[in-house]
Amino acid sequence: MTAVAGIAPEDVLADLRNRYAEPHRRYHTWAHIEALLGWFALRRDHLHDPVAVELAILFHDAVYDPARSDNETQSAQLLRDADLPDVSDDMRLRAIRMIEATAAHALAEDCSEDDRSDMAAFLDMDLSILGAAPAVFEGYERAVRDEYAFVPEALFRAARRGILERFLERPTLYFSDWGRERFEARARSNLAASIAALR
Repeated sequence: MTAVAGIAPEDVLADLRNRYAEPHRRYHTWAHIEALLGWFALRRDHLHDPVAVELAILFHDAVYDPARSDNETQSAQLLRDADLPDVSDDMRLRAIRMIEATAAHALAEDCSEDDRSDMAAFLDMDLSILGAAPAVFEGYERAVRDEYAFVPEALFRAARRGILERFLERPTLYFSDWGRERFEARARSNLAASIAALR
């Protein structure tokens, strides 16, 4: 894929693709990465450090075990340890901070205005699925349920409803003007429908 040419060596990309192809994944697959790379291509000229954003996209779900709560930390560590000879330490650190921000899907306070802008764009890309067409969003919700197939139905419904309600309680779901304009209204409609179904 040309979008990642020169950013990650072939052996690193091969390892990432293998991770995203793990059998327990239904949504957090390479298709998710490709979707985000599509948004990245559209927004690249608006980013201050596109390399960092691209790295964050590639690595942010590289470690994904639905039974664990440290996936973001482990994914960030994978990027920290990756052999990326053409990536500067500053770029790597920015990408790591973006990945860590996905744990709460909140912007870090202690970073520059440019870094916050890039982080906002990355987080909005990651949550773009919430603002997808209803049928696509419903497919996402089914895929997430499949990833948590080991969780009893009643427990899953209560936990998932709580997560979606907390998102819906935010003043805005998206951090950038682009994200709000493109996804906010439909995302709120999708979340409300999903919450009602989970009841």
